[in-house]
Amino acid sequence: MKLSRTRRSIARISSVAAIAAFSVASSPAWSQSKTIYIGMNGGPMEKAYTSQVLPDFEKANNVKVVVVPGTSSDVLAKLLANRNSPQIHVAFLDDGVMARAVSMGVCQKLDDAPVLKELYPFARLKDDMGAGVQLGMTGVGYNTKLFKEKGWAPPTSWMDFANPKYKGNVVFQSASSSTFGLHGFLAINRILGGSEKNVEPGFSKWATTVGPNVVEYIPNSAKLSEMITTGEAGIFPLTPTAIGDLKDKGLPVAYVAPKEGAVLLLVDLCVVKNNPDPALAQKLAQFLLSAPAQTKAAEAGKQIPTNTHATMPPDMAKSLGDLNALVKKVTVVDWDEINAHRAQWDQRWNQQIEK
Repeated sequence: MKLSRTRRSIARISSVAAIAAFSVASSPAWSQSKTIYIGMNGGPMEKAYTSQVLPDFEKANNVKVVVVPGTSSDVLAKLLANRNSPQIHVAFLDDGVMARAVSMGVCQKLDDAPVLKELYPFARLKDDMGAGVQLGMTGVGYNTKLFKEKGWAPPTSWMDFANPKYKGNVVFQSASSSTFGLHGFLAINRILGGSEKNVEPGFSKWATTVGPNVVEYIPNSAKLSEMITTGEAGIFPLTPTAIGDLKDKGLPVAYVAPKEGAVLLLVDLCVVKNNPDPALAQKLAQFLLSAPAQTKAAEAGKQIPTNTHATMPPDMAKSLGDLNALVKKVTVVDWDEINAHRAQWDQRWNQQIEK
C-alpha cells in the first residue's frame, strides 16, 4: 500500500510539472524568442519607425525588431565587416550607398511579392536586389524669415544658387561627404551642359557661378539649424523630409522643387545576404514596403512613400503638392557612374572647390 501511494504521488507530481511547463512555454512572454535587427539612420527616422511602424510587425509576428542606428556608410561598414555571419537582417541605405552594397554582394534578391508591383517603377532596384522604402527629392530649401525681410520671392531654379543677390547667404553641403551637396552639384553641372559622365562643366564653372555666393561649405546638414537661426543660411540643397524636420524644431524654412526637376534621393532597403533568418527578413522587407507601413511612416516621420497605394497626412500632402507630377519630373542620377569616379571627384572637390 505504501509503495502504491508513493507511485501515485510521483505520477501526480509529474503531471502537475508537465502542465506547468506547458503553460510557461505557451505564454506570450516565453514564446517571444526571436529578435531581428534592422540597420537605419538614427534620429527622426529611427524614432518614427520604432514608435509607429515596427510595433505592428512585432505584434503580428511575435518578434522583437531592434534598430541598429548609423549613417548609410556606418551600416554598410558593419555589413562588410560581418559579411559571412551578419547580425543585421534588413538594411536601410541611401541609394548611392545601396548601389555599392549590391555591387559588393552583401544583399540578396527580394522575394517576388505583390507589394513590389505597388511601388513606383524607379523604386525597384535592378533584379529586385532591393527597393526604395522612402522617397526623397533633393531640391532647394530656403529661410522664409530672411527672404521675407529681404523682400525676395521664393527661389525657383537650381541656378538661383548662382544669383548674385544671394551672395553670402548660400550654404552648400560638401559634395565629397553629403548626398545633398553632391545632388546639388550634379544638378547644376547638368544645367551647365554636363552629365554624370562629364562633370567638367560643373567643376570648371563653379568659381564663376555658385562659388562666389557660398558663405560656408558644411560636411553635412547638422549645422543648418544654427545657421538658419542666425540668418547666415538663406538658401541650401535639401529634401522635403529634412525641411519638415527643421519645421518641427520651429525653424522658418520651406522647400521648392526646382523648375528643372529635383534629384531623386531614395532610401532603399535590402535583405542582407547570409542573415540568420532569411524568411523572417523577407517578411519584414515586404511589410516595410507595404502601403499600411508607409502610411504610418508618413504620419509619424514625414517619410514620403514609394508605395503608390500609401497616403500622407493632409498637411504633408499640401506642402508637397502633386507628388505624382513631381515624380514625373524628377532627375534620376546614374549611381554606377558616380561610384566609379567618386574618389576622383571627392579629391577634386576638396582641392578645387573647398580649398
